[in-house]
Formats: sequence, structure tokens, C-alpha cells
Amino acid sequence: MITISRAGVWLCLIGTFLAAQPAIAQRADIPLLSTDPYQGAIVVGADGEVLFEDKADAPGYPASMVKLMNLLLILEGVDRGTLNLQDPVVVTAEAAGMGGSQVFLKEGEVFSIEELLYAMMIQSANDAAVALALKVAGTKDGFVERMNRRAAELGMRKTLFHSVHGLPPARGQEPDVSTPRDMARLCLALLKRPDVLAYTSVTKRPFRAESPKPFIMENHNRLLGAFEGCDGLKTGYIKAGGYSVAATAVRNGHRVVAVVMGSLNRETRDAKARELLTLGLNQLAARPPPAVLEAPEEIPAPVAEKEPPASPRRAWKWGLVIVLILGGTSLVIWTKRPRYHR
Repeated sequence: MITISRAGVWLCLIGTFLAAQPAIAQRADIPLLSTDPYQGAIVVGADGEVLFEDKADAPGYPASMVKLMNLLLILEGVDRGTLNLQDPVVVTAEAAGMGGSQVFLKEGEVFSIEELLYAMMIQSANDAAVALALKVAGTKDGFVERMNRRAAELGMRKTLFHSVHGLPPARGQEPDVSTPRDMARLCLALLKRPDVLAYTSVTKRPFRAESPKPFIMENHNRLLGAFEGCDGLKTGYIKAGGYSVAATAVRNGHRVVAVVMGSLNRETRDAKARELLTLGLNQLAARPPPAVLEAPEEIPAPVAEKEPPASPRRAWKWGLVIVLILGGTSLVIWTKRPRYHR
């Protein structure tokens, strides 16, 4: 008879659970790109003006920041009328099987596009990202094609997406690659839309709110609520790429975007993001406000133009003409009068 201790039972259960989880471990052949304090960074104003850059074109792994492109594509689909935020999304086995950060979707569950957008942006849910991609394009590869096409349109020349979630690539796959400058371009495209901040500025929100025990999603962006004016946008992390963030903040009407990629730890990433946001906002605040032309309180009525008075020389000429005409007429009349001979 074989006896198993309680500890052995727990070890078996833990081993079974881990074996069932999707493999998201870092491949050994992917080069490490993180460094101290970061691999690259940039700060831009809302108009695209570069306020600071340091190795802004160095390629790195954006990780979950790729979900910013997902958000843009889906909201643009809503604009075109091909999608509706209340459209139902049926969770597939492929979506439910995603690992990493998730909201634990189950096959057959149905959620609206809007609810899954919140899950993707707040919780950085990989299962929600896959469910949305399958809803929009039918396959993950089809959605990735759309991501890369839109990136090219935005001028993201050093960006190549290979996934819809940003997880480390599995065997036979390649990692997503981008740069701080390219990610800033994506952020500026998003910030042209006021509806984007509704998803990126939320710190907490329940998922499955109607459930007796809803899942409370918490935003991974620790700058929200800690840095004045911060209302987005997205963090990212994989072991090879380190910690990254695309952050935005607005103060006194000035908005800036700071992208930090490839920090060795979250504390350094967040500290640098705060520093760069402050630098950009201070630069814009130091500039004089644009001149505003004030309209007069009352607009005077238009004055009718008057004919200029005739000059004396011109009047003399007209008088001579009249005299000649009258004189000629009198002469004609005089020559034609009948003459009587006495």
C-alpha cells in the first residue's frame, strides 16, 4: 500500500496547476535589452514637439504597451461603424487559455467590447486582448497585420508587432519591437481622441460586476493618482525588455507624453517617468501664452463714401465747354434768322 503525505498531495496539486498554465517563460535566446536607468526615453508635447530625448530610437520590447494599438484600432472601428461598443464578444478557448495578467475569462462567456476594453487597459488582461482581436479580425495573425499596417501609417518606422498582447514569444515566434519615439507617435494618435482617457485613467473597476464576487481590476500604472494631472496611458513588462511605460499628464492646459523603455525595475521606471513629465510640463509652462487679439466692444457703423469735390482746374474746363456749346448754339440761331431789307 502506497501512502502519500499531506505535503506530497499539495506538491502534486501545485505541479498539476503549473503544468496546465500556458508557457510564458522568457526564451533564453532573446537578448536582454533593459539597462539602468532605461534603454531609451522621450518627452513630447501634444503637438508632437520633442521636449527631451535620450536614445529615443533604440529598439526595445514594448510588452503590454502594444495594447495601445489594439485600443486605437477598435475605437477607429467604432468610428467607421464596423464595430459597436455594446457588440457581444463570445470568449473562445484560445482567449480563455491565455496566461500572464488576465481577468480569467472562461470559454463561452459573453462580454461587450466595452467591458473587455476596460479589462485590457486597466488589468492589462491578455485574455481580453485575444478575445477582442478574434472578434475584430477572426484570427490573432489577422489582427497583427492590422496593427502593423496602422503603425506604418502613423510613421512608426522601427516598430514591428508579432502579438496582440505583448507577452514573451513562444518557440518559433518573435518578440514585439518598438522605440520610445514610435510609441510616442502612437500615444499622440490616441490622445486626439477624448474617449481614450476614459479607459486609461481608471485606477480600479469591477469586472463581472453583476457577480456576487466581482473581480476587482487594478491599473498597473502607479502614476495615476500619484502624479498630478496623470491620466494614462499604459505600462509594460517582460524580463528581457525590463519595465516600460507610456505616461501622459496635463497641467494648466499643457499636455505632455513621456515614454520610458527598458528600466531594470519598476521604481526606476516610475521615477524617471515622473522626472520627464515634470521636465516637459515645466518647459511648456515657462513659455509666454499665445497672443489673443481682442475684438472691439462696439463695431462702428460704416461711413458712406463721398464724391471728392471737383478741382478748380477741372471746373474751369467744364465751364469753357459749356460756354462754347452755348455760344455755338447762339451763333447758329443768329445766322439762321430771316433778314429783312429795309
